Amino acid sequence: MAVEEVGLKNPKGQVFKLSQKSNIKMQNDSEKFKNEFKKRIYVWVLRLIKFIDQLPKDSVCQVIGKQLLRSGTSILANYIEARSASSKRDFINFFTHSLKSSNESKMWLTLLRDTNKGEQSELTWLLNELIEVSNVLATSILTMKGKK
Repeated sequence: MAVEEVGLKNPKGQVFKLSQKSNIKMQNDSEKFKNEFKKRIYVWVLRLIKFIDQLPKDSVCQVIGKQLLRSGTSILANYIEARSASSKRDFINFFTHSLKSSNESKMWLTLLRDTNKGEQSELTWLLNELIEVSNVLATSILTMKGKK
């Protein structure tokens, strides 16, 4: 049974016409992007945890490290919560919280950079990756609100 001849059948037995084939590919691409983005944030959080663990043990790094750990892990937690939100409003709220945590994390990382605390090349990577993650989150929020 060729797809071109009869269309696609889903598990419920519904047949999709050929014109819907591109929509299915877009949905698969969207789901793939969401999964890859979640993995990207997860890897960022793992590297953040290792970075925080290697900070000097002085009082400033202790305080900033704890704050950074809270805000940094919150990015991932809120992103995961958004994916199982019960409404569009909840979805946007979780993404917004994730973006706010991202902005807070950028501030803590910038303070560590500017006070020359921590391994600078890893700090640069964490900041650059976080900027990209923030841009995706911000764009997604604008898109969901219909402003882009």
